[in-house]
Amino acid sequence: MEQQQATAPPSEPPGPLDPEVAEAALAEHYPHLVRLGYVVLPPDLGRTRRVLTAHALAQRALPRGATPAAEPVATRPAGLPGQRVEREAAGGYAPLRLRELRAALEAARPRRRWELPPRAALPPLLPQVWGLRLAPRSGGAAALALEQTLASLSGPGRAAFALRDLDGLDGPALRRVLAEAGVADADAAVAEADGVPRADGADRPRLDSPEFDPCALRARPTDLARRRQHGRAALAAAAALAVCAVLLGMPGDGWGPDGAAAPSYARNPAADAALDPNRLTRAEPNAWRTASRRDFATWPARGDRLGDRELLRRALAVWARPGGSVRVSATPGTLPGPPAGPPQLLFAGTVDQDAVVLFHDGLRVVRYAEAGSGDGGGALLDLGRADAADQASATALVLGRVDGNVRYLTAPWVRSVAVRNLLAPQDDARPVTRGADGVTAPVRSPAEARECTSWPALQLGPHLATDLGELVPARLTYGSPSTTGTTGTDATGAEALRDLARTACHLPALRGAGVRSVNAWRFASQPLPEAAGDAAWVCTRAETWRGAGARTLAQLQLPARRPDAPGTAAARAEDSAACGPRAPHVLSGVLWKSPAGQWYVLAAGDSEVTSITLSGEMTGSTPGNLLALPTEPGTRPDLSATLASGERLTALR
Repeated sequence: MEQQQATAPPSEPPGPLDPEVAEAALAEHYPHLVRLGYVVLPPDLGRTRRVLTAHALAQRALPRGATPAAEPVATRPAGLPGQRVEREAAGGYAPLRLRELRAALEAARPRRRWELPPRAALPPLLPQVWGLRLAPRSGGAAALALEQTLASLSGPGRAAFALRDLDGLDGPALRRVLAEAGVADADAAVAEADGVPRADGADRPRLDSPEFDPCALRARPTDLARRRQHGRAALAAAAALAVCAVLLGMPGDGWGPDGAAAPSYARNPAADAALDPNRLTRAEPNAWRTASRRDFATWPARGDRLGDRELLRRALAVWARPGGSVRVSATPGTLPGPPAGPPQLLFAGTVDQDAVVLFHDGLRVVRYAEAGSGDGGGALLDLGRADAADQASATALVLGRVDGNVRYLTAPWVRSVAVRNLLAPQDDARPVTRGADGVTAPVRSPAEARECTSWPALQLGPHLATDLGELVPARLTYGSPSTTGTTGTDATGAEALRDLARTACHLPALRGAGVRSVNAWRFASQPLPEAAGDAAWVCTRAETWRGAGARTLAQLQLPARRPDAPGTAAARAEDSAACGPRAPHVLSGVLWKSPAGQWYVLAAGDSEVTSITLSGEMTGSTPGNLLALPTEPGTRPDLSATLASGERLTALR
């Protein structure tokens, strides 16, 4: 069969494409290029978006500089059908069409949710049409059917269909153009396009009909009511931004001197006086020696940066107005507001490469910390209640925490500092060095420990305290409140240390609760049935700085080989007066299984209990303050007791 020779249209000159030629080709074939992009773009963009994007693609098809021209038609292999002579002959059309197709196919490529659309798929920033919906003219049923058919095709399929219907390409020429446009499987795209029947009379309109012309548009208004609402909202936002810009641009101190503090929202003479570093109060160095009461108010100001006015100014400003970059913590019941007047300065210095400032305003102690660079960026602000502090509870304050270690600032009347492990009551306390300004060396803190393998406590002279994650360490005491009239005496005796060793692992429940002191009290000792040894009943009460929220724990400390074996929690209560100065009595019980396998109800009260009674699922009574009766597993009797005064006492729950 004789090979058919195709008539070759005039070829384009080889070499770079002249920008003027490309511009002339774009101006001449602009409607055709826009129509081509409109058909290839995905239909789910919407008709208005497709129109604007198609125009953007056609305009961006114009190269900014010289670009290689399309392959000369004269060099194509013989036998390939040519494109429409009138467009192919026009120099510059083929490169523009190729750039148009590539951009349209990239915009039509399926994307994952996190992928951004390409720049070519976005409408141009300017010009924009506001308040109008633009779309080609509506056609009849045949045009609607073709639109739905194109929507079912892939992007390469629509490109093949458009090139066949608009440019008359077919066969190898069509596949070559698709391959140059970046279509990986041109045969599949052509097969998709071949599945759509060609235009035949009035059965189906061609793509060059008015229904697919993105240059002949109809305009309709958008939602006028919603547009007005959006306009009013945008106007209000612009006015707010303008006001903020004016306020920030006004002369004054601004944000710089105040570091991480938020902008000022109100100013008055009292507030200015409270935030003026020159008006800070300072106790005399020896005021604690002659004062009638020793507490934080008699602490002298210490540290190597007492004269750093800028640091003090930032600390006061952040206390009054902590900004968004400031991490603020406060113990329960502590007001976070600014001081009512000039506060007392306790410390200002460098601690572990951080700048730290401590204040006291009569009700609270406040710790401000920032990076040693002094840029006032991210900062820490800790607030804790310290009202009604006395000589025993105002012995130390936390200066800084680094890698599980803590440094303390000790009171001027504390003569010695040591640390002892509560879980090892037989060990002696180890001395802790401190500087002339009262700052201790780093001490291991149990406040952030995940496992109870040791519990370091700070011995400050005759007083024992422990860190529970707050500014003021909690004082540890021991003894009956009925004999002392207070929460006990310092827990430094041998019996106190033995009972605390089996209580320490219950202390993590008190972290961050604003605890002022923890008192342990052995209110009874009980011989166990079947000669199983002697057990101790210990009541532990945690008092808070705010008064309310006290926590009480009754535990049974059974015989154990290890001195630090935790006692068995028999009862817990919150906001109960039991074991405290107002109600120095307690009654508690527990089910216990003997080594032989027999279950017993064990109960004990303090020394003022004269009899204990069981009721409910099990009945019985015994004189005195101890009870041990056999029972069945799972029994839940009700306990009550009679005091020497004749009053009834219910069990701690």
